[in-house]
Amino acid sequence: MGQALAACAHGRAAGDGFIVAGGTERPGAAGIGADQGGWTLSDSARKAAASADVWIDFTTPQASLEALELLKLTKVQAAVIGTTGLSPQQEQQIAEHAKRIPIVRDRNFSLGVNLMIGLVEQAAARLGADWDVEITESHHRRKVDAPSGTALMIGEAAAQGRGAKLADIRVPPHDGMTGPRKEGSLAFSVIRGGGIIGDHAAAFISDEEILSISHRALDRAIFAKGALIAAKWAVKQTPGLYAMRDVLAL
Repeated sequence: MGQALAACAHGRAAGDGFIVAGGTERPGAAGIGADQGGWTLSDSARKAAASADVWIDFTTPQASLEALELLKLTKVQAAVIGTTGLSPQQEQQIAEHAKRIPIVRDRNFSLGVNLMIGLVEQAAARLGADWDVEITESHHRRKVDAPSGTALMIGEAAAQGRGAKLADIRVPPHDGMTGPRKEGSLAFSVIRGGGIIGDHAAAFISDEEILSISHRALDRAIFAKGALIAAKWAVKQTPGLYAMRDVLAL
């Protein structure tokens, strides 16, 4: 994602005013200090953001939170956080930082995915509890969290459409002697393998028919483009915690 962001920002710089000011890597990583075409990699968010207006972060929960702390020492005006796998406590820490600067915090920055989430919520609101909901997601073998943040967003949208909380209608993965399915429940299935960028599908299943709503990512550039759109939008906002649906006015 870091490479995709840098490439996308560089490619759009002339028309959209994006300039890559710096980037970070893990301490000891190859490339730190090397010229990346007008900017350098650093092992410190404070150094990387010294001349930046917006911080875009797709790393790990701990790294994102450490970066937000260091940004207090810079002139950064806004942040875009796309890191997944954060705990409720870590999400709350991001919300605290959003009292100081506007932060667009989301688990997926694709326009298509966000439109899909809206469609899933509408479908769930119109289909009764006799329609079972199955959410399937596929990612590359290196992804460490499951279900994906996007799959959870889709599940939350389906639950909201039914006027419920995801935790109240979610059931464990199908494995072993599970017994009959509980009416109105929602389940996740996960695939990890190869270099899959990201596939998501929501199936509403009745005794007579199946409605499927799906999205397939073909290039990580879709997330980078969305993050840049969010960055440009965020610098014009007042401090607060926002989502991609706010950026896109969905």
